[in-house]
Amino acid sequence: MTSITQQLHDLGQSLWLDNITRAMLDDGTLRRYVERFSVTGLTSNPTIFDEAIAATAAYDVSIRELARSGLAGEDLFVEIALQDLRRAADILRPVYEASDGADGWVSMEVSPLIADDTAATVAAARRIHSQADRPNLFVKIPGTVAGLAAIEESIFAGVPINVTLLFSREQYLAAAEAYLRGIERRLAAGLGARVESVASLFVSRWDRAVAGRDPAPLEQGLGVAIARRSYRTYRELLASARWRALADAGARAQRLLWASTGVKDPHARASVYVEALAAPGTIDTMPEKTLLAFAADGRVGAALAEDGGDAEEVIARFGRAGVDVAALGTKLQVDGAAAFVTSWQNLLTRIAAKSAALEDR
Repeated sequence: MTSITQQLHDLGQSLWLDNITRAMLDDGTLRRYVERFSVTGLTSNPTIFDEAIAATAAYDVSIRELARSGLAGEDLFVEIALQDLRRAADILRPVYEASDGADGWVSMEVSPLIADDTAATVAAARRIHSQADRPNLFVKIPGTVAGLAAIEESIFAGVPINVTLLFSREQYLAAAEAYLRGIERRLAAGLGARVESVASLFVSRWDRAVAGRDPAPLEQGLGVAIARRSYRTYRELLASARWRALADAGARAQRLLWASTGVKDPHARASVYVEALAAPGTIDTMPEKTLLAFAADGRVGAALAEDGGDAEEVIARFGRAGVDVAALGTKLQVDGAAAFVTSWQNLLTRIAAKSAALEDR
């Protein structure tokens, strides 16, 4: 009998894990997820690493050795993270090769402290990808107004990019435009058209922001509606003459990725977003708790409609309830970027404290 997670793949959607710890690499958990639950990629973020470093001693030896070698701050964190991500990339390398590079990816972010500096972000993206020394590693750059130029320049430079912090159709389109321009510039310069990218649209934060404004269940809520609206635009872009010309030149589609698919409402089914957003040609990256819940009792129904289904009706319903969807999308991205800075700074503080504590051991 085909597993429920494999059914997602059969439908055409990739399932990635939104987590990585050294413990799950050491004890074989990630490998088991790949084998049992059809996990074909993973994403990470500063909070995940911060919690892992705080909760265990698994990183102590590496932190002490890297600190003694002269690394500190962001440089030390990047190498700590890449130690884990290289191992994860190697576990996923067979998937990467079997899918001809469409799947089997891991992701590492650039520092949010340089988010407003295009040149510094582009340089950091190239440095991280080179330092990782793995073909299946995305560098994450936020799809904010400040980040769009860095995304375009990084694609032009041939660096695979995971565009993060997208919350609306308009923000997704801006990220897609940056990707397309980067590929078009490569072709104009006589370079190859193939540079992989994904565009990560965050879902659950919409529903947390409007909690109490609408009694409908989450699968009929604002987060899913925004995702469905974006999916329609994604399919329209892939059907456009502009994209077909790039595909004919060898370009690969920038896949739409559902992020933030863990449920925040304790009364909702843990896999509700996963089930509502089963869509061919997309990726769903989910927290470990969501993955296990979906594997245990999830359901895969009909694929998401290419026209977005009832997305516009649901969004209009929230408009009538007083929700300015455009303004809220902007606010979610601004707040998300600020939260990313806070998480990054907390992580650097944690690493500095660990380094000091381990110095004489």
